[in-house]
Amino acid sequence: MKPLITAIFPSLLLGALALPAAHAQNYPSKPIQLIAQQPPGSGSDAMTRVWADCAARELGQPVVVQNKPGANGVLAINYLKGQAADGYTLMSIGMSQMTITPFAHKQPPYDPLKDFDGVAVLGTSPLVLVAPAAGPVRRLADLDALAKATPGGINFGSPGKGSPAHLLTTALTDRLNLAATHVPFVGESAGMTALLGNQIQLMTLVIGTAAAQVKAGKLIPLAVFAAERSSLMPDVPTIAEVSPAKELARPAWLAIVAKAGTAPDMLNRLNAATQKCRTDENYRSRLEAMNTTLVSSTTADVKAWAERDIKVWKPLIDKLGLANE
Repeated sequence: MKPLITAIFPSLLLGALALPAAHAQNYPSKPIQLIAQQPPGSGSDAMTRVWADCAARELGQPVVVQNKPGANGVLAINYLKGQAADGYTLMSIGMSQMTITPFAHKQPPYDPLKDFDGVAVLGTSPLVLVAPAAGPVRRLADLDALAKATPGGINFGSPGKGSPAHLLTTALTDRLNLAATHVPFVGESAGMTALLGNQIQLMTLVIGTAAAQVKAGKLIPLAVFAAERSSLMPDVPTIAEVSPAKELARPAWLAIVAKAGTAPDMLNRLNAATQKCRTDENYRSRLEAMNTTLVSSTTADVKAWAERDIKVWKPLIDKLGLANE
């Protein structure tokens, strides 16, 4: 009897070990849910949907986008963490959620380096500081007079507390010694509506989001948070050209992640599909129309990029005292 048990158990064990590999090899065999952590109409949502369309063609399964905005991505992240790590629930995640948002809380709501497995970094987009054309600001130097003339100082918007827009604008107003108050919104679109209505005096936007309103003469671009001028707005100076805050020249980026514990073979399959998309003319043209610079990346690059930027943003958050309860 004992030899029989000895013979059976290794067979069962080998069969069990073979199951994950078999699942990964057949992946995906059903539709994939892709969580967008910003509302419809935002730059992040638009990039997410472009990736979903191309990835669906490459993977042979629908990639269905579900918007779960709120708390600058925390609601979407909590949802992802509640799902199985089976490769069928993914999320698009920005530099904000990977390097800023968790450290804007005294008790971080999640750990960006432990709670996710990377799929790929999709691309980067510069951010631009803008003011409403209906207001008095035409260049960065005009902000000082506006802040002094406005009771309580300037009100500036952002798509959420802990977003790159929030941190960049706060750091800039601090460097320029401007009295300013942060007004958070749920997504860029809501903030831009308030900006166009002159309800707030300043906001940092993804350049692709701002471009149409700048072209229409409704917004005034003051500076691009990048090391070089943007081809989309070549006449707009970089932040280093018009202020002492050259360390703020950092573009936003967007990545695709899965829940930690997802099979490496599945992550590699998703990454391979993303790299194929980079050679797809329709995919490239749609993202480049949003002024997104596409990048080639491995699954490990998502955390590597996060670690790199955390080293910049976390000390700045601590210095400015932006962490709340």
